[in-house]
Amino acid sequence: MNDNKYRPLSPWAYFGYQILFAIPVIGIILLIFYSLSDSNINRRNFARSYFCVYVLAIVIVIIGVVFFGGFFEKILEIFNQ
Repeated sequence: MNDNKYRPLSPWAYFGYQILFAIPVIGIILLIFYSLSDSNINRRNFARSYFCVYVLAIVIVIIGVVFFGGFFEKILEIFNQ
């Protein structure tokens, strides 16, 4: 059995991965790579949870733009009159 596969991540590792995943293009690529990687289960699960946060944020932004975009446009029309 490979002990490195189940080795827990330190708090500094979680902090470093959060900074790494926040980098716009490289972070997204590494996020996808680590979420599919099988070398460390804890890192893979953390990357998958971070990916879920990205997806949830995108869905919330899309819903906000759809529902509140027209609302702000109406307010701007009122103020411009």
